[in-house]
Amino acid sequence: MKMTTSEARAGTPALPKFNLVDLSHPFSIHTPGWANYPPVKVYYFQRLSSHDIVAQYIETPLHVSTHLDAPMHAVPGGCDMASIPLSRLFGEGVVVDISDQVHDWSFITPKMITDRVEVRRGDILLYYTGYKRFYPGEATENEPRYFLRHPGGSRELAEWIVKMELAWTGVDCASADHPLNTTIRRLRPELVDEFEESTGKRVRDVFPPEDLFVMHRVPFPHNIVHVENLGGDVEQILNRRCLLGVFPWKFVGGEASIARVVAFLPDGS
Repeated sequence: MKMTTSEARAGTPALPKFNLVDLSHPFSIHTPGWANYPPVKVYYFQRLSSHDIVAQYIETPLHVSTHLDAPMHAVPGGCDMASIPLSRLFGEGVVVDISDQVHDWSFITPKMITDRVEVRRGDILLYYTGYKRFYPGEATENEPRYFLRHPGGSRELAEWIVKMELAWTGVDCASADHPLNTTIRRLRPELVDEFEESTGKRVRDVFPPEDLFVMHRVPFPHNIVHVENLGGDVEQILNRRCLLGVFPWKFVGGEASIARVVAFLPDGS
């Protein structure tokens, strides 16, 4: 006996419903690239007035707006963006607020995170420093401060991420690495002088040359990648556990990708 459509629906369990929270910055010609990167360019090559349809193409660095790095960005022989399994990009995780513990050029430590939330082995981890408020387009934007003075992790945090076997991490800063543990220390040597005068520490002692980009070079060989420039409504979900997803291009040969990061909250939560 054939089942009617209504009878079939009655026997189908209801799918869960979610409220979606966007954790991504917009993308436009005004989106800044990382320090010393070329700008975004958007071109029209067809218009409604000439072709009855609109078509565009873009030129852009990949490390702009909210984006995901692939292992090949920092590791010889590392996999490309298309090789990261979709199953790794979506799952359970936690968003932690450490904004009251950091300031310009702070070092982010595992204790700052674990004092606030429970982090489980294999989690997705997003940590909020509050430096999103300085991102261009925000009410208190300050581009030099956002790109050149944000807090960042050191070897201690990078090794803890590997120990915890995290799926991926994300931060509302221009880089997961401390600015002075990137090539910014070569591009802007006057910042090195300022850091050393204000802290009484030598950059080479804090960040030995072999640790350059340590937040990339330690986790990435384990295929633990990260999102930089978290944005959107991240403040709505601080210090809570939820489902998280990052959705980059399936980019063969790509070392990074502009991406959409989304939190999935149970309906009614």
